[in-house]
Amino acid sequence: MNLPELPLRMRRMRSSPALRNMVREHVLTPHDLIYPIFVDEGISEPVAIASMPGVQRLPLSSVASVAQQTAALGIPGLMLFGIPKHKDAIGSSGWDADGIVQRAIAEAKQSAPELSIIPDTCFCEYTDHGHCGVLDGEHLLNDATLENLQREAISYARAGADIIAPSGMIDGMVAAIRAGLDGEGFDQVPIMSYAVKYASAWYGPFRDAADSSPSFGDRASYQMDPANGREALREAELDLAEGADMLMVKPGLAYMDIIRRVRERFDCPLAVYNVSGEYAMIKQAAANGWVDEQRIVLETLTGFKRAGADTILTYFAPDVARWLNDA
Repeated sequence: MNLPELPLRMRRMRSSPALRNMVREHVLTPHDLIYPIFVDEGISEPVAIASMPGVQRLPLSSVASVAQQTAALGIPGLMLFGIPKHKDAIGSSGWDADGIVQRAIAEAKQSAPELSIIPDTCFCEYTDHGHCGVLDGEHLLNDATLENLQREAISYARAGADIIAPSGMIDGMVAAIRAGLDGEGFDQVPIMSYAVKYASAWYGPFRDAADSSPSFGDRASYQMDPANGREALREAELDLAEGADMLMVKPGLAYMDIIRRVRERFDCPLAVYNVSGEYAMIKQAAANGWVDEQRIVLETLTGFKRAGADTILTYFAPDVARWLNDA
């Protein structure tokens, strides 16, 4: 039987696990991950977060053991979100030297000095109105918020933070933080900027976890419109010009095109945040038997790398590291 000659048989290189591994273009490792945790000043035992199965609010006393476990899995970074006892109109607990995140930084660094400790640098968890800065009525004051971001970042650096991660999408936040850190002798501390952060519906479970829902309105006046792509490149360019060492795109799944566009334009370390809604969606589908959790998580995170991300912040980090280490 005569068959037409095929110029190339692509399936030849898919015929065995060894061949597939040999030609795999992107490889996910524990070193690609950052693990975000919630530290609650008002609790003494871990508290489950109903909207994020498997995730807990942690008391300060749990931070050391979590840091040690994270490091032992080969995960290089731990991101801290603080839930303070005291909230006020300006979020002053954010720069309290004895604040919950400052103490958590010290605990994590003492117990796992090899980890990079990254405090989320914003005010939505610290203000009594849930917005990311100082308000005048219902209007967020940009420059007054910048002054407080400087205070917060310096406080975190003094506590031992390895990376500062501003997330509020306040204009000029990177320049203000860089100037503040340099002026206090922390010129070696890098900034991982949430440069491209959208006003997204994917954050719902996080606001439950961090007790950070705005008491009125939304954050659309400072976070980006999900319809915009070109604007993301302008935001990233501005933050790099102001001194950012690393950029982030948040959320991830609905913004793969943005990750790719930022990667193609800028040759700098790039992170993506696999956010709470993405986590909760997979968890719910897996609990109902609709998807294979391990396979879909690994496929999703590999997709972020394929799109151009170097680093992935994900609540799945410990599970992913165990799966990869056991493979």
